[in-house]
Amino acid sequence: DMYLKLEDVTRKFNKPCIMDVKIGRKSYDPYASAEKIEQQVSKYPLMEEIGFLVLGMRVYHVSSDSYETQNQHYGRSLTKETVKDGISKFFHNGYCLRKDAIAASIQKIEKILEWFEGQKQLNFYASSLLFVYEGSCQAPTVRLSDVTLAEKRGVPKGLLSGGDILEYNNNIHVISSTENGKIEASVSKGLSKFYALHKKAYSKRHHSQLVLKVENLEQDNVWKSSTCITQEHLNGNVIPQLEKVFCHMPAEIKESANVEVRMIDFAHVFPSNTKDEGYIYGLKNLITVLQNILDN
Repeated sequence: DMYLKLEDVTRKFNKPCIMDVKIGRKSYDPYASAEKIEQQVSKYPLMEEIGFLVLGMRVYHVSSDSYETQNQHYGRSLTKETVKDGISKFFHNGYCLRKDAIAASIQKIEKILEWFEGQKQLNFYASSLLFVYEGSCQAPTVRLSDVTLAEKRGVPKGLLSGGDILEYNNNIHVISSTENGKIEASVSKGLSKFYALHKKAYSKRHHSQLVLKVENLEQDNVWKSSTCITQEHLNGNVIPQLEKVFCHMPAEIKESANVEVRMIDFAHVFPSNTKDEGYIYGLKNLITVLQNILDN
C-alpha cells in the first residue's frame, strides 16, 4: 500500500523554537504560468537577490516563559539590510543570543549544501528548511531502575524497563551521576558517535534489540543539570546563572546544541541534469547571514 509517514520533529524538545525558511531564488517551478510567476514574484521581489525567505517563526523566551511568534508578513518585510537582524531574532531567547544554536545550525546547513553540490538529478522550488532548537535549559531525562546503560540487551527498540522510552536523539548522551533513580540526558559533543552506535545496534539486533554503550565521561565536558534553571526559579536573582547556561557554554557544547535542520515541502521538485544553483545560492547566502550573526 502507498502511504505517507509523518514525523513530529519537535517531539524530543521541551520548549521547541521553530522557524520555516523557504530556500532558492525562485518560488515558482519551470511550468508555472505567467500569472503564477507574477503572483510569486510580487509576494517577495527580493527572493532572487537574497535566496531565501522567512515564512514564520516561534521563539521561546526564558525570562517570561512565553513564546513570541512571527508570521510570513514579518519575513516578507525583511530587506537585504535587515535580514540579518530578522534572522537573529529567532536565536534570541529574550535574554541573550543563542550562539550555540546558530553554530549547530550552520553545521547542519553545510551538510545539506554538500549534498546539493554533489547531485544533478533534482531541482527544488518553493521548498523549505525547518529549524528547531531547544529553548529550555532543562534537558530531557530517562529513568533507570535496577540496570545501568552500560549495556542493555534484548529490549525492544528505544524501550527501557518500566516502560520508559529512550529517544534516539542524535544530540544526546548520558551523564554518569544519578539522582533519585534518574539520570540527566544532556547535549553532547559527538552526534556521529551516537549515530554509529545506534546504526551498529540496529543492524546487529534488527528491530528487537538494542546495544548502547556509555563510556566514562568527564564531568567538565557536559552541561550539568545543576546549572539548569526552571521557570519557578526565574525570580530576578538568577541572571548570572542564566548567563552561564546560555551565553558562556564551553565550545564543545556550542557545537552540539540540540538542533534540527530538516528539508521539507517537496511539492515542486523536478528532474534535472544540472546542479540546483538556485537552492545552492540560497543555502550559501543563509550560511553567510548566520555566520555574520555569530561573528558579530
